[in-house]
Amino acid sequence: MKKTFRSISLVLVLSMALGACNLPSNASPTPDAASTAVAQTVQAQLTLSAPPTATNTIPAPVITTVAPPTVPPPTSVVVPTATSTCDIAQFVSDVTVSDGTVIPPGQTFTKTWRFRNAGTCSWTPSYAVVFSNGNSMNGPATQALTGNVNPGQTVDISINLTAPSTPGDYTGYWKLRNAAGVLFTQFYVQIKVAAPTATFTLPPAVAQVVLNAVGSESGTVYEAAAGQGVPSTILAGDTGSNHLARGYMSFDISSLSGKTINSASLNLSSCSTMQNPFASLAGIWVGELQYPLPLDQSDYDLAGTGIQLLNGQPGSIDVKAFVQSRVTENKARFQIRLHPAGPSDADGQADYISCNAGAVTLTISYQP
Repeated sequence: MKKTFRSISLVLVLSMALGACNLPSNASPTPDAASTAVAQTVQAQLTLSAPPTATNTIPAPVITTVAPPTVPPPTSVVVPTATSTCDIAQFVSDVTVSDGTVIPPGQTFTKTWRFRNAGTCSWTPSYAVVFSNGNSMNGPATQALTGNVNPGQTVDISINLTAPSTPGDYTGYWKLRNAAGVLFTQFYVQIKVAAPTATFTLPPAVAQVVLNAVGSESGTVYEAAAGQGVPSTILAGDTGSNHLARGYMSFDISSLSGKTINSASLNLSSCSTMQNPFASLAGIWVGELQYPLPLDQSDYDLAGTGIQLLNGQPGSIDVKAFVQSRVTENKARFQIRLHPAGPSDADGQADYISCNAGAVTLTISYQP
């Protein structure tokens, strides 16, 4: 209904406009009240039917940033660089010829370095030591490793060299080379070539003498109740009658008067045993005793100085200090006594150690 009304209003407005155009141009008509009302009505309708004039604000466009696509890394093998952990040699020490060693002109010598394989690759005989620069000292240009060196292992690398003929300071640099021909780890040898000036002094001469016990001055003394004499056999222990025996041996050291003793060793390895006196008699004492000659029953209870308690078959015993004391005193004899450490075991069996004067030895070295 509203649309029909609007159409009629428009027709009326257009008719009035055409009519006005037909009026004489010099006329100035006065609008009447009806025309004014119609115009106002049309204006009101146009106002009602006009679209809203309010200004709309257009929102700012939203810009979205899109990240460029990730390009995958190339699949080709990366060429190893100098920072590769494959071949790393860690210097450990100079095994021979430390820096600055003085070597005579033309002298041959062997330089040895010790390295640890601190890399991740094994060194094989395809690896080599190669001369780098400096003075080669007549060493090889290339020398292959002799075996495998796995990571973490150490190896001694040696090369044979010759000192230059002219005195001076010399340094030669060397490197390791892997199977692919890549060099790594530089090291060096540094020497001083000079004619020897030190005077070599020969050590003082040393003389040696091996003495046997004097048979006529050696033997065995039994405790008084045994009622036995002094046999020539050197015996220490107890008898089948449960009597204790003490053995004596005398060495002639008269030729050593005033000498400086370097060493003195009493060897009892030739002695034999009956049963086990070391266990049943609490061991056998070896002691020094200066007993008067001839050997007799009175020597049984003389006080001596213990040297060593034997708990098994004896060998060599160090007696240097005791021999030196007697030599300094200008004594003609060095004398030893063997005796059980404890009482008889009272088992009715002989337990002893037995020695022969001609087999027991006292070896002495001295300054002549």
